[in-house]
Amino acid sequence: MNLKSIISWVLRLVAAFILLQTLYFKFTGHPESVALFTKLGVEPWGRIGTGVLELITGILLIIPATAFLGAFIGIGIMFGAIASHLMVIGIDSAGDGGQLFIMAIVVLICCIVIALMHKSQGIALYNRFVKRPQG
Repeated sequence: MNLKSIISWVLRLVAAFILLQTLYFKFTGHPESVALFTKLGVEPWGRIGTGVLELITGILLIIPATAFLGAFIGIGIMFGAIASHLMVIGIDSAGDGGQLFIMAIVVLICCIVIALMHKSQGIALYNRFVKRPQG
């Protein structure tokens, strides 16, 4: 295994772990999670929908062949999370000292690097589903 593969695995596992470990709170209706999504005005559908997207993203990140797709979706989710913190929730959510905000930034950075490392997968997806055959 070369250094690029090791770095990819570490970044994908970090991002997937953070995404997947928060699912318990979203899917069980933990009071802090409910309060956060209520503050955003999207409780309960936003909490559950975000949880489903994060579950799918975490799985896609773990599977090497779908790393780019997982990273791409993760970037979108994390931009939304960071924007929510900056515009509505605040960096410190329910006295967590900014922990949720920091985790969103960590996942965003991991996903950006993963997407860059696996850009050939993205190009292949583009060529397969978006680019029209020349003719």
